[in-house]
Amino acid sequence: MKAVKTILATAAALGALAATAFAQDVTLRFHQMLPPQATIPAKAIKPWIEKVQQESDGRLKIEQYDAMALGGKPPELVDQAKDGVVDLIWTVIGYTPGRFPSTEVFELPFMMTTGEATSRAIQEYCEKRCTEEFAGMKVIAWHAHGPGLIHSKNPVASLDDMKGLKIRGGSRVINQMLEKLGATPVGMPVPAVTEALSKGVIDATTIPWEVTPALKVAELVKNHTGFSGENGLYTQTFVVAMNQASYDNLPDDLKAVIDANSGMEAAALFGRVMDEGDKAGLAIAEKAGNNIVTLDEEETQRWKDAAQPVIDAWIEEMKGKGLEAETLVEEASALIKKHTAGM
Repeated sequence: MKAVKTILATAAALGALAATAFAQDVTLRFHQMLPPQATIPAKAIKPWIEKVQQESDGRLKIEQYDAMALGGKPPELVDQAKDGVVDLIWTVIGYTPGRFPSTEVFELPFMMTTGEATSRAIQEYCEKRCTEEFAGMKVIAWHAHGPGLIHSKNPVASLDDMKGLKIRGGSRVINQMLEKLGATPVGMPVPAVTEALSKGVIDATTIPWEVTPALKVAELVKNHTGFSGENGLYTQTFVVAMNQASYDNLPDDLKAVIDANSGMEAAALFGRVMDEGDKAGLAIAEKAGNNIVTLDEEETQRWKDAAQPVIDAWIEEMKGKGLEAETLVEEASALIKKHTAGM
């Protein structure tokens, strides 16, 4: 009898240890480039983290590190996630040019509509087209920002005003577009914009309204140029991604929590937050009495015509890489229209 009790006690102890191991807390580190008060860190990443933690009953703990607090530069975030330096990242896909060619179609001129609709479109598209390019990472969501505008020290009221203007662009495709529009593109990550404007390194920047408050753009320049019609000048694409091993090492129930907070609705959250941020950024510029220009349909068409060679060149370049580029353009455009109509 004593032996039986000993066996039962040992079994119970082992069971308790197993239960403790199964229920152990997991701490993940989430790294991104913007200051904590910016729209995405404050209104998308933080709520996403809180939701994941709550749905894991507190077993998943996610530490948010803003403004590259863990070191490195924004273009290094993808490799930080892929190599396991951190567990989770949010970054601009175009900061690593050439590595994710299938996503670039969404950056082409006058392709996008709103942040949420375009984010839903890129999520659907990338689930089909982009998974191989993002091997080594568990993608939480792909998304896009709202319509990109030109924010300039001097007014940009026509295509002619772009000639020779030093303008920040956030990706190689956007820089190619700026060049075709007559400007001199200056590539740099968005956190560098404030200093570049204040020191006169650039005359203008291309960003959506959403990010202007965090960068104090409406204080540094007084002119903002947008376009007529449903389609914005451009967007940039983003990814929220997790190191694959960090995901694979989670117990199945915690993987399920991550899975439940990945995909279409996560992409929509990030895109929707950016749309809401656009309204706030515009309101600040209006309150400051800045010059806000919306080019009419005729002038907007001039820009579309000038930018068309960028689309043509991208198609030819991607064909050279073995991609069905014309199909990708058609598919992306159709998905944007579909999700815009569904809003």
